[in-house]
Amino acid sequence: MTEFYAAGKHFPLNRTYVMGILNVTPDSFSDGGKYFDPEKAVRHAVEMEAQGVDIVDIGGQSTRPGSVRISPEEEWARIENVVKAVAEKTNLAVSIDTFYPEVAEKALKAGAHIINDVTGFAPEMWRAVENTDCGCIVMHPAIRMT
Repeated sequence: MTEFYAAGKHFPLNRTYVMGILNVTPDSFSDGGKYFDPEKAVRHAVEMEAQGVDIVDIGGQSTRPGSVRISPEEEWARIENVVKAVAEKTNLAVSIDTFYPEVAEKALKAGAHIINDVTGFAPEMWRAVENTDCGCIVMHPAIRMT
């Protein structure tokens, strides 16, 4: 494999790429909910692009230890406008941090290029992305979501 391909975005594997993290959650462990407001989130994505980020990973659900799982509907409500605006206002590859197949499907239709599943891609997630040309990041499920 010499290239990572993600819905029209090409990443030759001869260099390192930078992924900026954009948590659209009120309880993010890394930024304390700083970008929960969609307008702030989009502005931050634009700033990250100006700073040289190649990919922005948008997450609407905290996976920090002790976090409480939210529904796919709530997760999508948090990120929908952000995904659409970031895809529209930047040239970044848009990655979605989700373990919900229905959120992945909606995000890809809204302009996302990559699905980043921190739970390791269950069969339902593979089915959700199988007829798309999105990139897939399969993370080892080091944590257990309850």
